[in-house]
Amino acid sequence: MHGSMDLFGQDAAPRPLADRMRPASLEQMLGQERLTAPGKPLRLLIEHENIPSIIFWGPPGSGKTTLARLIANSQGAKFVEISAVAAGVADLRAAVETARLQWRDHKRKTILFIDEIHRFNKAQQDAILPRVEDGTVTVIGATTENPAFEVIPALRSRMRIFKLDSLGFDETHTLIKRALEDKERGLGALGRTMEEEVTRRIAQISGGDGRAALNLLEAAVHAAADGPVSMELVEDLARDTSILYDKMGQEHFDHASAFQKSLRGSDPDAAIYWLAKMIAGGEDPRFIARRLMVTASEDVGLADPSALMVAVAAAEAVERLGMPEGRIPLAHATIHVATAPKSNAAYCAIDEALADIAKEGRSEPVPDHLKDTHYKAAKGFGFGKGYKYPHDFPGAWTPQDYLPERLKDRRYYTPSDRGREAAIRERMEQKRKKGK
Repeated sequence: MHGSMDLFGQDAAPRPLADRMRPASLEQMLGQERLTAPGKPLRLLIEHENIPSIIFWGPPGSGKTTLARLIANSQGAKFVEISAVAAGVADLRAAVETARLQWRDHKRKTILFIDEIHRFNKAQQDAILPRVEDGTVTVIGATTENPAFEVIPALRSRMRIFKLDSLGFDETHTLIKRALEDKERGLGALGRTMEEEVTRRIAQISGGDGRAALNLLEAAVHAAADGPVSMELVEDLARDTSILYDKMGQEHFDHASAFQKSLRGSDPDAAIYWLAKMIAGGEDPRFIARRLMVTASEDVGLADPSALMVAVAAAEAVERLGMPEGRIPLAHATIHVATAPKSNAAYCAIDEALADIAKEGRSEPVPDHLKDTHYKAAKGFGFGKGYKYPHDFPGAWTPQDYLPERLKDRRYYTPSDRGREAAIRERMEQKRKKGK
């Protein structure tokens, strides 16, 4: 089978199986029926020819590019595709000029598809805004990132966001079977057969990524030459790609969440598993170290003050050691934080104080006796008058108001009865009794 001729008269490489097997209609789409079935939101917009600018947010291989192409075909629009990884503002301007000429000369609309739109910086995203607003082009962006994190609010508010799902196992298996049977676009013309357990294993390994499933299928068929595609061959080809972890996408946030919640929930085994998954997926170890430091403060706090020290030391060790050795201090800190007694008292204290400051009438001035007295005029204003220097009293403590008058009875920090905080709690209760 020959590919199309290129500019130099040579046969171009055949298109990959995943590209050839793109659905030609909404009916052929798998896994996104929640959006594309009759009566569903995206289907209605397409049928009514009322396509707004859109962001498709979903995992790799879920059909974002395919849906954009289907929309363009359904509207008879010119489809212009750019990748945010390589494109700049100049490319955007060129695409917009193409769209302007298409409308002026042919009254034909243009859909500008921006793959990995989250890779555009703020200036590049700002450059898209006027074009979205004036309707020169209809922009469809594809992203594996949560748009709430990576797409600027001004652009996000002007685009409809549709979330796509990973393909289920059955849907992925159907896709594989289609590719094996299709004689025009797929592998059917090769007359190859494959054991059911092998096709099911390919579906399982791909983890809901349709493109990955077809790429693995194509590689396995070509690697087997004229022989059967064995389970062993599939396992060998998939060994380095079977980890479902997209460090640039939503998987990044989901795994970080699972890791932090396992730490908070005092489950060292689960925490170590999610740590291993992130490391194996190529996550930045500095990001992992930051999650450890946050959890050591937010969820362990003063119940075990050494947890933060261990987390900070692990972060420094990772910087000095690099990977793979850095995995060891990360594991050390993970187990320490997971097994430490828990208290979120410090976290709650700062958030309650910030909430009070945000309330009307709660932003209080500094009492005169606590004001700075390190300049000549201070005493003339009465600043510092009545202040009691704690070290002049037994135990370096004496009752004294440090909060503003309106807040003097407010309590932000309530120590737990866990770990070292139990002793802090007892000591503070004794001081409060003496202060009455």
